[in-house]
Amino acid sequence: MKKFVVLYLGPKAAQEQMQESTPEAAQEGMKAWMEWAARAGEGILDMGNPLGAGKEITSTGASDTTNGVAGYAIVQAENLESAQALFDGHPHLMMPGSSIQVYESLDLPGM
Repeated sequence: MKKFVVLYLGPKAAQEQMQESTPEAAQEGMKAWMEWAARAGEGILDMGNPLGAGKEITSTGASDTTNGVAGYAIVQAENLESAQALFDGHPHLMMPGSSIQVYESLDLPGM
């Protein structure tokens, strides 16, 4: 099995979305995520977490990030297509303007 890093992207920061959500909406959202997790089963290695504000660090300094990454997860699958299939009907995609990126985690030679 290969490992894949998953990035959840959205038009609003996760922290902002959580602050705007009612307790009832948050509960329904968690229910949808747990139903997805049950369907994905052993494909999930780490459910991940929402991400707060971040910094981009370069050789000249640091600045606020603006890439819309709202959270992450780690999954496993035979190949990229199988990893992608884990996200069919994922609740994150119910938010307008949201997307999910899936990247294969490559082994470092000699490690």
